[in-house]
Amino acid sequence: MVGVSTALAVIQQALNASTVGLQWITDAFILPTAALLLTFGVLGDLHGRKKVYLSGLSLTVLGCLVALTAHGVLQVCIGQALTGVGTAALLPSTIGLISHVCPDPKVRARAIAAWTASLGLGLTLGPLFNGQILNHVGWRWIFLPALILGAVIAVVGAFVLPDSRSDRERHLDIPGQLLAIVGITGVVYGVIEGGGSAGWGSTEVIVAFVLAAVGLVGFVLVELRSAHPMFDVRLFGSRAFSGAAIVMGITLFAQVGLVFALSEYFGLVHHASTWDIGLRLIALNGFTVVLSPVVGRLMNRVAPSVLLLAGLVVAGLGALLVNVFSASTGTGEAALVIGVFGIGIALAMAPITAITVDSLPRRYAGTAGSANSALRQIGSALGPAVFGVILTNRTLGTLPGHLAASGLSQADQGQVNGMVSSVGIQAGAFLHLSTGQSTGQAIAAYGDSFTDALHTCALVGGISILIAAVISLVLIGVRRTVASETARG
Repeated sequence: MVGVSTALAVIQQALNASTVGLQWITDAFILPTAALLLTFGVLGDLHGRKKVYLSGLSLTVLGCLVALTAHGVLQVCIGQALTGVGTAALLPSTIGLISHVCPDPKVRARAIAAWTASLGLGLTLGPLFNGQILNHVGWRWIFLPALILGAVIAVVGAFVLPDSRSDRERHLDIPGQLLAIVGITGVVYGVIEGGGSAGWGSTEVIVAFVLAAVGLVGFVLVELRSAHPMFDVRLFGSRAFSGAAIVMGITLFAQVGLVFALSEYFGLVHHASTWDIGLRLIALNGFTVVLSPVVGRLMNRVAPSVLLLAGLVVAGLGALLVNVFSASTGTGEAALVIGVFGIGIALAMAPITAITVDSLPRRYAGTAGSANSALRQIGSALGPAVFGVILTNRTLGTLPGHLAASGLSQADQGQVNGMVSSVGIQAGAFLHLSTGQSTGQAIAAYGDSFTDALHTCALVGGISILIAAVISLVLIGVRRTVASETARG
């Protein structure tokens, strides 16, 4: 919930944190969020979504307070973990409450668009605010805005939110919950560590994926045999529901992965500050906020599946346009391309969620919210991990050729290659050779190599989103409504 990634470098200096410690600050949030989404979806259906929502806010506030007062990496990780558990409670219960409060599809479409806009607003303003907080106050204070906002919403929500729960019989289904936690945690942990320092062939990553496979297969078998399953896997028999789930995962994979790559490009090639990077990327998430009212109204006039398809095509083409970037691309040109990508994402996000919710009876609102949020988290974890590997491998692979063409001496080329190989792509932030001219040549060669890597990321992201568009067309189609597949109970 708190964009702590912008503060990692500062936290490392302040707390003398190791690379592993920094990685766990991020992982401590992602892992419980992804692992517990389905569990909290069931708890909301069983005990009331308002209770789960308010509990999630309380845990988030507590997590921010723990991190705000931290004097060591372990305490920051504990705060992040509490915030992650709180977020896992918030996401499915929010969608469930929207479905309950807005039974009319037209009103629900606008509410879902507004909810999507709120997520986009956080992603847009978070890096900007955090950059200013880091520059003027200190890293601990980045947790304060979320703490205050969460506390205010919790107090107001306690009085104004209605409660709702599923009208069908639900049980905790402990075996299903445990297997789901093992499976999802294994996938997310394996992806994070495989794309990080451990590497895809490391023992811990292989074990994580084996546990994930065992957990997920066991989960499906248990749910198929259970009289009261935690998650009825037969719901994937709905083409619209399964299509929306797949499209959500692919889209978030490409979106978050490409945003990660662009952030690294602006920081390491253009040497932009956190604030400048946030400004350059504001067009991406900003359009989700600005176009939210328009998308909400359009979903009442045009089939959400049509908007989804159009958005995916525009986003896919926008991602492919990143291939026009060079090491010296201007801010205006970059904003134009990123804006095209952002418009496509803005058109697609709310319809994906609406289709997920509308493709199932209302009594499955918690289940739909859990599935939607789980795919968001898995895709969001997978994107930076995979795109990070692409950036590293492609930069290291093309750097020798660019260095050779730069006119640097063999000794200087060897020094740069050695530095980047040992430190990684972050070495671009502090390349320095014996003379100003040779340093400039090295930085230019590094910039060209990193831009080559960005182009590969753009191809992967763009093609992935266009594949998602094809999946949307085949499984969801362009029907006026997706609710016809299931009775609207």
